[in-house]
Amino acid sequence: MGFLDLWRWNGRVDRKTYAAVGFIGFGVKHLLDGLLTRHCLNNNSGFLFNYWAPLGVYAYINQLSSYQMEYLAAMLLAAMPFIWLGLAMTTRRLRDAGWPVWLSALFFVPVVNVVFLIALCLLPSAGYEKTTDAAPWPGPRVLDGIIPRSSAGSALMAILLASVIGLAFLLLGTVVLQTYGWGLFVALQFCLGLFAVLLYSYHEPRGFGESMGVALLPMAILGIALLLVAMEGLICILMAAPIAVGLAALGGMLGYTIQATHWMSRHSSSVLSVILLSLPAAFGAEGIAQLEPAKFVVRTAIGVNAPPEEVWRRVVAFSEIPPPTDLLFRSGIAYPIRAEITGRGPGAIRRCRFSTGAFVEPIEVWDEPRLLSFGVTSNPAPLNELTPYGHIEPRHLHGYFESEHGQFLLTALAGGRTRLEGTTWYRNAIWPAGYWRIWSDYIVRRIHLRVLEHIKQRAEVERGAGF
Repeated sequence: MGFLDLWRWNGRVDRKTYAAVGFIGFGVKHLLDGLLTRHCLNNNSGFLFNYWAPLGVYAYINQLSSYQMEYLAAMLLAAMPFIWLGLAMTTRRLRDAGWPVWLSALFFVPVVNVVFLIALCLLPSAGYEKTTDAAPWPGPRVLDGIIPRSSAGSALMAILLASVIGLAFLLLGTVVLQTYGWGLFVALQFCLGLFAVLLYSYHEPRGFGESMGVALLPMAILGIALLLVAMEGLICILMAAPIAVGLAALGGMLGYTIQATHWMSRHSSSVLSVILLSLPAAFGAEGIAQLEPAKFVVRTAIGVNAPPEEVWRRVVAFSEIPPPTDLLFRSGIAYPIRAEITGRGPGAIRRCRFSTGAFVEPIEVWDEPRLLSFGVTSNPAPLNELTPYGHIEPRHLHGYFESEHGQFLLTALAGGRTRLEGTTWYRNAIWPAGYWRIWSDYIVRRIHLRVLEHIKQRAEVERGAGF
C-alpha cells in the first residue's frame, strides 16, 4: 500500500494493515501533540492519557493565559490530517469486515471509540465482496420516501431540515449549556453546510452552484429565526454573519466533493452519521473543558492642548457627553454618557454612566495629575439589541464580555500640552476569541475616543484655546 492510498475512502484494508497504520499514526500524533504542548504551554508532563479528555487539553486548559489560547487552534489544525486518515482507514476496515460503514461515526464517541478501534484490529475479513458500498448517508435508505426527488423539492427539504437542526443546537448551546464557543460558532455552521448538501444530493448528483446555495440559505434562515423568536438582536447576528457564512461555505464545498465522488465512483463514507454525532460531542466537550475566557487590552491616546492639571479634573469626573451621532452607538452598542466620583484618592468610587447602565469603578491608584487606575466591580450590558420586540436579554449580554480594569495616563508635553491615554483590560468568553476580538477591540476603541475627545474638548475650552 502506497502512502497516497492511506488517505482514500474506497477499497478495503485488512486488520493487520489497519492496526499497523493506527499504532504508527497514534505515535506520530502523540509526539506532535507533546511538542505543541511543550512549546505553547511550557509543560513537559506526560501526555498519553490526555486523549481521554475533551480537546486533548483538559489537564492544562485552566492554566492557559490569554496569549496562549492559540494552542487550541494549533491542536485542531494538527489533528485534521489524522482525523481524515483515521476515518478513511476505519471506513475501509469496516467494509473489509462486512460491517456497515456508517459505524465510522463511532470514531468520534469518547471511550466507546477505543473499544471500537480495538475491535476493528481483531475482526477477521468478511471473505466476500459486498455488492454495494455505502453512500454518504446511513443505510438502509430510510429517507427515500421523505426526501423529494425533484431538485426544488430536495433543496427545500434540505434547507428546512438543516435550519431546524441548527436552531435546536443553538438552543442547546446558548440556553442549556450556556456556551458561546467553538461548537456554536465553528462546528455548527460547518456541519450544517455539509449536512444540507448531502441531503440535497440524496437521490442524484448536484451542481456546485446550487449546492452552495443550499449550504448557505440555512444560515440566513437561522439569523431571521433568531431575530423573530427574540433570542438575538440584529447587531449580534450581523457580527456573527461573516464567520457563519464562511464556515457554511466550507462545509458545503466538502459536501459537494463527497456527493460528487459518490455518484461518480459509488465509494464514499457514511458521513451523515458522523455529523449528527460529532455536533453534540463538540458542544459537550467544550462545556466540560470550561475554557478560560481570553483577556485583552486596548490602549487609545490623543493629544490635548491643556496642561495635565487641567485635564486631570475632567478625567476623574466628566460632564454629560452629547448624544452620539455615529451609526455604531445609535445601533445599540453601549456608549458612555458621564462619569461621577464619590470620595477622593484610593478607595473612592467612580461611576461611569453608559446608555445601558453604570460601570462601578473603585479607585486603586490616585497619582494626581499623572495616573488614575481603577478596577471594575460591576458591568452593564454591552449593548441594547436591535429587535422588533423592543427589548430582549440574550445570555451573552451578561458575563461574556466584561471590563476588568481601566486607567487614564497623563503625560506632560512641551508647550503646556498633555498626552492623554485611556486603557481598558477586558475578557471575552465568546469563541473563537480571535474573531470576536476584532469587533470588541474596535468597539472599546470607539468608546475610548468618545470619552477622550470629550475630555479634550472641555479641557481646551476651559483653557480658552478652542477646539
